[in-house]
Amino acid sequence: MAPSALTPTTEDYSYEAIISKDISLGGVVDHGVSKAKELIGHALKSRVETIDQNTCEAGEEDAFFVADLGEVYRQHLRWKKNLARVKPHYAVKCNPDPQVLRLLNELGCGYDCASKAEIDQILEMGVDPSRVIYAQPCKTKSHLRHAALKGVKQMTFDNIDELYKIKQISPDAELFLRIHTDDSGSLVRLSQKYGASLDTTAELLELAKKLGLNVVGVAFHIGSGATDPKAFLKACQDARFVIDQAAVYGFEIHTVDVGGGFTGDKTFEPFSAVLAAALEVYIPPHIRVIGEPGRYYVGTAFTIACSVIARRTVTDATLGTTSYMLYLNDGVYGNFSSIMYDHQHPVPMVLKAGNDIKYDVRRSGYDTPSMIEYSIWGPTCDGLDHINSSVMFPEILDVGDWLYFEDMGAYTKASATRFNGFTNSHEVIYICSEPGASALLGF
Repeated sequence: MAPSALTPTTEDYSYEAIISKDISLGGVVDHGVSKAKELIGHALKSRVETIDQNTCEAGEEDAFFVADLGEVYRQHLRWKKNLARVKPHYAVKCNPDPQVLRLLNELGCGYDCASKAEIDQILEMGVDPSRVIYAQPCKTKSHLRHAALKGVKQMTFDNIDELYKIKQISPDAELFLRIHTDDSGSLVRLSQKYGASLDTTAELLELAKKLGLNVVGVAFHIGSGATDPKAFLKACQDARFVIDQAAVYGFEIHTVDVGGGFTGDKTFEPFSAVLAAALEVYIPPHIRVIGEPGRYYVGTAFTIACSVIARRTVTDATLGTTSYMLYLNDGVYGNFSSIMYDHQHPVPMVLKAGNDIKYDVRRSGYDTPSMIEYSIWGPTCDGLDHINSSVMFPEILDVGDWLYFEDMGAYTKASATRFNGFTNSHEVIYICSEPGASALLGF
């Protein structure tokens, strides 16, 4: 679906003018935050009011997203304010939404790609290959060959066999030695799979020198959804160790890649403060620093709406209670894959009950003395397709009603499947709560 259009602005926006102006206002533009709720609510309401499950065609009542590109823009300004030294290279795997990628391109971001398809998607936007890092330590030979043909030279490695592979296929690559980090405080640990321990880095550097390869960077990743900012301190200290070690073998390290692990919640400021301080202490100022944020940019930018396709009444004669099982048209094999793969806990809220739109209705306990318990399930035949065990609403929900879930931009549609024949391609309605982002995109 084409992006929705806001009222065009006549002001002449350039990237430099927008960023300098908005950062000078405090680094996080807040004039769009209040507008965002209004725009999201309008988009949700407009869409669900057009759907009659008794007469619609198959697929017309499917789940759909509302994406606020203004939120992505605000996150970028927040990054620029707190981590000015670190150039973001967006982790495409997190959410390869084309409008998100287009906005980040306009904002001058680089990209972290892990496969041929991701590389092609970015380069087909007209992005220069120098803005792409092939941040996959264990690459498929054909993908590596394709990257070399496309001019993508920056790439990571962490083992001996990968060096031989690179020597054979892409000998002029600009290599980043990825080192092991302590990611025990992260939602998704990566060190069990990737990263060279410090007692092996000398051997790797020696072999790279012998093969005539060019090691130009050090990379690490403290884990996706990290919870311990102190992990950055040790990782930067280790990176400095490898920088000095590389010099012994004649390599001049000019870039450090601090990876991802950033979240967009209130922990970002203390996390970024620790990282900024660690970079100041351990990484010389002439060395370029890049990062690989993913969920940080998109996690809070997407809201999903799902319809109730079936309901089961559960009566407990002993307790004298009645609860309900609600079955939605999306689940853990679809856009709620983040429950299984990313340890997320999406929070359901009522969007439409009967003829009433309930978006952003906040109730106190005094307003809702009688609450009804629901469990929420996905549409497939698998018993694992379970979204929420127990949630309380004051409304009696039925088939044709709608729920919505906020903060559904990270590792959701990117990892959705077609299990049981259900679609993994859902409509995205774009809104933009920031005029700066609207101008950059021509909305």
